[in-house]
Formats: sequence, C-alpha cells, structure tokens
Amino acid sequence: MNDGRPDQHESIGALERSAASRLRAFLSSPSATALLALGLVLAIGVAFSGDGAFHKWATHRDALRQASVYGILACGMTFVIITAGIDLSVGSVLALVAVMFSTLSIHEAWPPWLAVPACLALGGACGAASGLVVAKWRIQPFIVTLAMMVFARGLAKTLSGGMKVSTAVQLPDGSWTAAPVPGIFRLIDSRLLGDNISVVSLVFLACIALSWVILSRLRWGRYLYAIGGNEEAARLSGVPVAAMKVMAYALAGVFAAVAGLCQAAQEQQGDPEAGLGYELTAIAIVVIGGTSLMGGRGGIGLTLLGTLIIGYLDKILSVNAVPEASRLMLTGVIIIAAVLVQRRKD
Repeated sequence: MNDGRPDQHESIGALERSAASRLRAFLSSPSATALLALGLVLAIGVAFSGDGAFHKWATHRDALRQASVYGILACGMTFVIITAGIDLSVGSVLALVAVMFSTLSIHEAWPPWLAVPACLALGGACGAASGLVVAKWRIQPFIVTLAMMVFARGLAKTLSGGMKVSTAVQLPDGSWTAAPVPGIFRLIDSRLLGDNISVVSLVFLACIALSWVILSRLRWGRYLYAIGGNEEAARLSGVPVAAMKVMAYALAGVFAAVAGLCQAAQEQQGDPEAGLGYELTAIAIVVIGGTSLMGGRGGIGLTLLGTLIIGYLDKILSVNAVPEASRLMLTGVIIIAAVLVQRRKD
C-alpha cells in the first residue's frame, strides 16, 4: 500500500541521479582539469624517465624545490588575478628584494629579525603602490605594473651598482675580502628530514596555507571574488573596492619579497638581473591551474596544482636533456591551450 511516501527504489534512483550529477559537475570543474593535466604530466615522466631518474625520490624533491620560488610568486598572483587584474612587476620586485636582503645581511650585517621584515615591507610597498594607482586613478593594471616592473628593476641595479651583491666585499683600501655567508641564508637554503625536503619548499607550502586562509576563511577573500566577478555590483554592495585592490597588489608584493628572500639565499647573492621572466611563469601557473583571467573564479588549490604541473613538466624535460628553448616554446603552447579550455568552459 502506498502511504504517500516515496518507495525505496525511487529514493535510491534519486540518490544515484544526484551522485551522477555531482560527478559530472566535478569532471567539468577546473580542479578535475588540472588533476587530469597533472596526471598526464606524471604519466609522461614515467614513460620518459631519463634513464630512470624520474623514479628516484631526489628528482621529485628537487622538482618541488625548483618550482617553489615560482609557486610563491603565483600565490600572490592568484590574489590579483581573482580581482581581474594582473601584476607584471613581481619578477623585478623579487630582484629588488634579493639585492636588498643580500646588502643588509652580508654587507651591513643586519640581524635576520630586522632584515627580513624590512625586505617584506619593501615588497609590500611596491605592490601597494601599484594597487593604489590602479584603484585611485583607474589606470589599466597592465600599464601600472609594467611601469613598476621597470622601476623596481632599475632601483635594484642602482642599489647594487649594477653588480651582484655577494660575499665578496670591497674594503676601504680597495682590496677585497670574503664575508661569511649569513646564518639566515644557510637556514633558508637547508634541507630537513634527512635532506628529503628543502626549507624553501616548506616556505612555499606555508604561503599556500596562508593564501587559502585569506581566500576561503576571511571576509577579505569574499570581497576579492566579488570584485573580480562584478566590480560595480561589489561597490554598490558596500565592498571597499579600492582598499581591497590595494591589499591584493600589496599581498602580491609581499609574496614576491618572500620569493626574493628564497632566491637570494639559494644563490647566496643578490642579483639585480634575477627574476627575469618569472612573472610570466607565475601567470602561467595560475592560468594552467584553472583560475580565470576574467576574475571572480579560481583558488589557491588550483595554483598548487598549476605549480606541480609546471614544476614536473620542467623537470621531466630537464632529465631528458630537452633544450631550454624548446621548453619555453612548449610552455607557451600549454598556456594557450589552458586559456582555450577556460574559454570553452565559460
């Protein structure tokens, strides 16, 4: 007898349809696309292992370490792209901070608790300056950050005298001496857990965690998504659009500064030419991960996947002795493919 309640078969059918719907939604999501791309890259690594190099843990450890600086830059780039902006200056800010960090730590002998905050503040100030111009004068982010890219690179060369800031220190009498490598440099460039994971990789993972908290657990993150989705609607809803844009670019500057600290420690010097083209790699990581260049959609988890894709792809090509020129061309093709996939989904 039917008492008006759905029978067991109907309930099971509804659950199956709901599960199938959720599965289809996941398979069409950016996360699934990025995971599929990562799986494909790993499969290529297994097939073309470079005489077995890909099957060794050291290769995976080094791939993550080499990709970590790019990933840190991509964390900051994610905030900006979610607001439908772009930041071309992060590579130059990295170089500026690397020069400043090396000067303060090696030549001026500043303690880490002073040198590190000063460098982070410098990076944040560069980013905030770009964000302020974008928000207040409504100038295109491409133009503003292009100007900051040139300015920061020029400032790095001015502060360093056009030379690498290394442990070779010139004395007042014109002679040269070797200064000791600062302890903070050795710490950042060290490895833990039996040399199985580098500190730089841990810094990258910490940046991922911090970015996730901001975007997923704080009101600021909701504001950034709202601005990228529809800036005028966000303004009418009471979102402090100008302040949030300044914050997004300031965060990009701070993350670029963190990357600069890691770069200087790894190279044990501050190179004013460091970071050339890094901003393009950071953008590629964010886009390949699945964050939309149109703003309003994406997330830091996608940036993590994008970092792994680019990092492993570069490592696989490296262990197979593929020339750098070919690697760059392949990266360009992948970026175009990722954008086309985004457009098709949109």
